[in-house]
Amino acid sequence: MANPLYEFIAGPSGPQVRIEARGQEVLNVPMLNRGTAFTWPERHALRLTGLLPPGTTTIEAQVRRTYERYCGQSDNLAKYSYLSALRDRNEVLFYRLISEHIEEMMPIIYTPTIGEVIQRFSHGFNKLRAVFTSVDYPDQIPIAFENFGLASDECDLIVVTDSEGILGIGDQGIGGVQIALGKLAVYTAAAGIDPRRVIPVVIDVGTDNMDLLYDEFYLGARHSRIRGKAYDDFMETFVETVTRMYPNALLHWEDFGADNAHRVLEKYRDRCCSFNDDIQGTAAVVMAAVLAGVKTVGHKLREQRVVIFGAGTAGVGIADLLRDRMVREGLSKDEASRNFWCLGSKGLIHTGLGDKMRDFQRPYARNENELTTWGVQDVGNVDLLEVVRNVQPTILIGTSARSGAFTEEIVREMAAHVERPIILPLSNPTSRAEAVPADILEWTEGRALVATGSPFKPVDYNGVRYEIAQANNALVFPGLGLGVIVSKASRVSDRMIAAAAEAVADIQGVVPRGKSLLPSVNHLRMASGTVAVKVAQAAHAEGLSTVKLADPVQEVFEAMWQPAYPEILLPEGDWQDYDEVRARQRHEARKRQHQAETETPPAKAKTAK
Repeated sequence: MANPLYEFIAGPSGPQVRIEARGQEVLNVPMLNRGTAFTWPERHALRLTGLLPPGTTTIEAQVRRTYERYCGQSDNLAKYSYLSALRDRNEVLFYRLISEHIEEMMPIIYTPTIGEVIQRFSHGFNKLRAVFTSVDYPDQIPIAFENFGLASDECDLIVVTDSEGILGIGDQGIGGVQIALGKLAVYTAAAGIDPRRVIPVVIDVGTDNMDLLYDEFYLGARHSRIRGKAYDDFMETFVETVTRMYPNALLHWEDFGADNAHRVLEKYRDRCCSFNDDIQGTAAVVMAAVLAGVKTVGHKLREQRVVIFGAGTAGVGIADLLRDRMVREGLSKDEASRNFWCLGSKGLIHTGLGDKMRDFQRPYARNENELTTWGVQDVGNVDLLEVVRNVQPTILIGTSARSGAFTEEIVREMAAHVERPIILPLSNPTSRAEAVPADILEWTEGRALVATGSPFKPVDYNGVRYEIAQANNALVFPGLGLGVIVSKASRVSDRMIAAAAEAVADIQGVVPRGKSLLPSVNHLRMASGTVAVKVAQAAHAEGLSTVKLADPVQEVFEAMWQPAYPEILLPEGDWQDYDEVRARQRHEARKRQHQAETETPPAKAKTAK
């Protein structure tokens, strides 16, 4: 719905904004406010004269100044607070700053710093531009979205969380809204998703976090987490409302608990355009690393033996996407499934575990009879070393959040049977990684191809500097979202997810020894544009695109919002008024100068003797 105070439009030479607001109203709107970058004519026309320091600066100078202040903050939490305040003050400058320093600032605006921000949410609450919904008031869902202020054709993307599976810190109740805000900041910085056309949402269904329930400052519902039919009924109402109000928006599910994440995704993925980054985004970026590794060693994915340690939401999502790729390489679904050995909290998942498996793990359950030749001590808990020793995997993936799980014995056992083992300790943060790259490279004599979930510095080993690939979802989900938006896809299919992964893998090609398996986070805009083109093309090939793209590359490029101040449009009379005022001021100044030069100075008084 149009804002009576301003309107952004596409001009013949770039974006423009028509501003009806004046004075302090202009400075109070983060997307309008450009601080000292307002020129003198703009200040006069918008009635900002005297409300800003007299000096004018360019956005480039503003970026340098804000970066200097950012660097002067005492710790990561203080840096986050500074950036948050900047976004509340000048949104264009905020995105310009983080876009130019994306690799450095990604860990601040998103993981891992966002985890601490979420934990402190109720104690440090400040204004947020987000939608809060509650299981206790389902009838208020449409009202909340109406109050947010976007019309049905003004929203491209909605990021929603129920806060149960936040990063590695679990149930965080109402504070999970910050993960939605952080995700959207990455969408904009990495892929140019227009920040005016997105909505962050938290679904408050209570919390089982006792620390929050007994915290006097907690701002969420003070009851245990609602589950079962009541949860499902609320989700049905939520999805029905959102898809009715915003029929063209991509619904991004974020940080749902393991029990609900797969279930919600499967229930709604064919009913609306939706996507779960923890399942599908993680799987895609890991698939990109695996494909780059397999291509580097000169093999096919269908030939690989894959062990996944941590068969939860992310781990099984990775298996699903890799299995689908193996099927496209010629295997049947059953044949592809037999290339995976997945371990959960009870060790290797196999048919003998019965009800101890989750439903989404069952497709990867090994036949219990397979273990008879392994000589394992406890069939009810087959550990990772026993699996590696018997399977001799070519790929080892960690999504367990168990620090040090990839021990020297396990890695050396794997490397004894594989020339170039692909080892991916993906758990975040760094303290929970299954192994560190320096150890993996030492234990494999530099032969391993490594990607991690957290950023690691390069490793020097035996005269070679090894760049460590970070399997960061940001390489995938921003471009995926952009591709969906540009193609106006009605659904997000597995083939579109795979296309995103393949696009990232193709950027690197065959990787020379020591080089990263994945592109640097510092090149996110390029990677996101590449991914978006491939996703849009995949959507068209599957008949999911509702528009025909004549030139996908150009259309993706033009769709990327740029953090630059748009041209200001004002009634012609306002500019003329400024010219008249300045002419009058110059005339008065010349008149005063002339008087000062022509007036006879007063005679000096004689000094009495």
